[in-house]
Amino acid sequence: QVQLVESGGGSVQAGGSLRLSCSASGYTRYCMGWFRSGSGKHREKVATIKVGGGVTEYADDVKGRFSISEDNANGTVYLQMNNLKPEDTAMYHCAASIAFICEYNYWGRGTQVTVSS
Repeated sequence: QVQLVESGGGSVQAGGSLRLSCSASGYTRYCMGWFRSGSGKHREKVATIKVGGGVTEYADDVKGRFSISEDNANGTVYLQMNNLKPEDTAMYHCAASIAFICEYNYWGRGTQVTVSS
């Protein structure tokens, strides 16, 4: 099993910043990611990282604004979100894969991010 606990969500005005944290424990993780689901929207990938390798991927609409990073020693993954927009409002979930091919089947409960205009 993998346990994931997110923190760092909150309410900010457009243009503001937030830093989300995901504390992970349990089985060895090969990939970690942040996903979000908003009102009327399906869950979408925001950013992912290969654990220990630093290879990252981002959704097109967050490139240049969000940054995913890891502290592998502490089993923590971060999502730095800058220049937030109202359309970033969503529940953000941390996810983990114990498979090298990055199949995300472990999920945290999520942390809410609300951006007001």
